[in-house]
Amino acid sequence: MIKLLKEYNRFLMPFYLMNGLLFIGTVGYMTIEGFSFMNAVYMTVITVATVGYGEVQTLSEAGRIFTIFLIMTSFGTFAYAVSSITRLVTDGEINRFIKQRRVKKTIGELEGHVIICGYGRNGRQAAHVLKKHDKRFVVIDNNDKITNSITHKFSDLVLTGDATSDEMLHAAGILKCSALITTLPADADNLFIVVTARFLNPKITIISRASDDGSDTKLKIAGANNVIMPDRVGGAHMASLVMKPDVMEFIDKITAQGGENINLEEITFDSLTDSLKSKTLKELEIRNKSGANIIGFKTAEGEFVVNPSADTKVIPNSKIFVLGTFDQIKKMKSILSE
Repeated sequence: MIKLLKEYNRFLMPFYLMNGLLFIGTVGYMTIEGFSFMNAVYMTVITVATVGYGEVQTLSEAGRIFTIFLIMTSFGTFAYAVSSITRLVTDGEINRFIKQRRVKKTIGELEGHVIICGYGRNGRQAAHVLKKHDKRFVVIDNNDKITNSITHKFSDLVLTGDATSDEMLHAAGILKCSALITTLPADADNLFIVVTARFLNPKITIISRASDDGSDTKLKIAGANNVIMPDRVGGAHMASLVMKPDVMEFIDKITAQGGENINLEEITFDSLTDSLKSKTLKELEIRNKSGANIIGFKTAEGEFVVNPSADTKVIPNSKIFVLGTFDQIKKMKSILSE
């Protein structure tokens, strides 16, 4: 809030000064010389602007003294105001200020979005997948060349600044977001963001990148739900492609990186309508009603079950994993939430 007021004052200060001079001069001439409002305004403008026009009417000695005072005090002030306004226009400061205000307003209206800290290779890939699934996200990066080059359909949700600061996370909507992804190259920075984000919003899902062995454990202790080590994951994936190429290609197809018409979704207990909560998988009739298939289940204790039995009950804190086409998943969601 304090920073916002400073930004406003920085842009409006020249206008404050000019209006202040106009007010003082107008009131002075009306009081001392008895000028009408229009004559007082006119006299003040030609005096402050030093254009050299003649006086509206002959001034008294007190009026001349006041005019001298107005000229002496307004000369530097008026020059400063004009130069400041010119600089704001020529340097593009006004456009940047308007853009920042628009971004803040847009982010303020978001809820359940994702925050991406860092827009390197991993950050761009995360943004690509989120954009593909039409998930709103806010990008934070301290490199203005990178943020200015972002042209995706959510380009109005980009902030330039230090993602490790509380102020920047608040600006990105940390209190109302559903998840945070931090992909900074330094593990220490990622650790700091994880700790801060977990403190500010204990309910969000936090995904962090890690580079060094041992950092993943520290990040999880700090509050990260999942930690990804790109080098380790990349090497394991390449080895799997050698051993089981078709299996890995199939997995890629059904995950977020796959085709447009193949979706693997998770259904939580809370997302079910009240009439379907605590029902068995058989009673949900997902396959019969939508065509999608239940391929996995996560118990309330966090254990994963592949091909769960039809008698498995959906209880609080459990999840169902469903595979299907886009239309099947859409139909299933509408049935389960009716």
